[in-house]
Amino acid sequence: MRRTTGMGLAAAALALASGLAFAAGQYGPGASDSEIKIGNTMPYSGPASAYGVIGKAEAAYFNMVNEQGGINGRKINFISRDDSYSPPKTVEMVRKLVEEDQVLFLFNTLGTPPNTAIRGYLNDNKVPQLFVATGADKWNDPKHFPWTMGYQPSYRIESRIYARYILKNLPNAKIAVLYQNDDFGKDYLIGLREGLGDKADKMIVATQSYETTDPTVDSQIVSLQGSGADTLVTAATPKFAAQAIRKVFDTGWKPTHFMTNVSSSVGAVMKPAGVDKSVGIISATYGKDPTDPQWQDAPDMKEWVAWMKKYNPSGNLTDANNTYGYGVAHLMVEVLKACGDNLTRENVMKQAANIHMKDPPLSLPGMTISTSAEDFAPIKQMRLEKFDGETWKLFGDLISGGAGS
Repeated sequence: MRRTTGMGLAAAALALASGLAFAAGQYGPGASDSEIKIGNTMPYSGPASAYGVIGKAEAAYFNMVNEQGGINGRKINFISRDDSYSPPKTVEMVRKLVEEDQVLFLFNTLGTPPNTAIRGYLNDNKVPQLFVATGADKWNDPKHFPWTMGYQPSYRIESRIYARYILKNLPNAKIAVLYQNDDFGKDYLIGLREGLGDKADKMIVATQSYETTDPTVDSQIVSLQGSGADTLVTAATPKFAAQAIRKVFDTGWKPTHFMTNVSSSVGAVMKPAGVDKSVGIISATYGKDPTDPQWQDAPDMKEWVAWMKKYNPSGNLTDANNTYGYGVAHLMVEVLKACGDNLTRENVMKQAANIHMKDPPLSLPGMTISTSAEDFAPIKQMRLEKFDGETWKLFGDLISGGAGS
């Protein structure tokens, strides 16, 4: 009897050991029974430092999750490093995150040039590059870059939406374009040309680019005004967007002005530029603006305000970068919950490519977030909006990528 019991115990011990070995096999670098390491780069300094707010909001969201017990009992260790919006520095920071910090994956790294610089390295090493904070078209390419996934709507689709509005409401427009001289800015120019079709060459009368190292875009605005254009499309990051708004106003130029979504924050762009100088600007959005009174009593906005006061008290309640950080962090947490106890890089990527969410927090009513193995573009819908001097006023219907193309 003892021998049988001993054999039974041995068998049980073997089974337990096998189970533990199996459980251990479900963890990739940066994951354990108690922790999930997430890597991130943000421009906390440099020409795009206004976006540093996003990283702080994400850290605050993950702190809330940890306070509530973490994800399936595991605490998030969010390691966010300053890359100053400089691609060489991004490469350096990401290598440290992967090779020294041993993060499970990269999350919401910001900027088109920085993400372009690290995409090859991360894909070669099979490290997920999830929900990048840029709308460049290139992030939806699962065939060639299966470890890289976008988040916000494509810049080209957004620009096509502006083109469609111009064709319908300003058919005789003379268009000038100010754009950042990299893939971010060029995507807007490409999308605008695509949207205008065979009328593009006639309607676009002037383009001016700027470098992120330029002190101002004043000379570019003066040149564009001199072209005789009556419509302006600005594809710029917050610092240069605010400069463009001020210079347009100060020169007395009164074009119909379209501003890229990534520079539509009231707190980060409109107020620094001067809200009186920003009246009438048109943009497109997929999220609820925190300055829009129509969302004041919406449950998700009330929850966000309460969260800001408790977990991000130094954050600006008029800065949409804080709603952005909250929304994308929420999505990341939902993906990690779906991973269960299988926290390998492969499974994180698999779950990220299987998202089906209706009306996620702080999104416009009716919006969906969806992905698949063939579709790495989570958000494909937007609505047009116009700034009235205090807040953005939505108009028109929710436009899908297909409808806006």
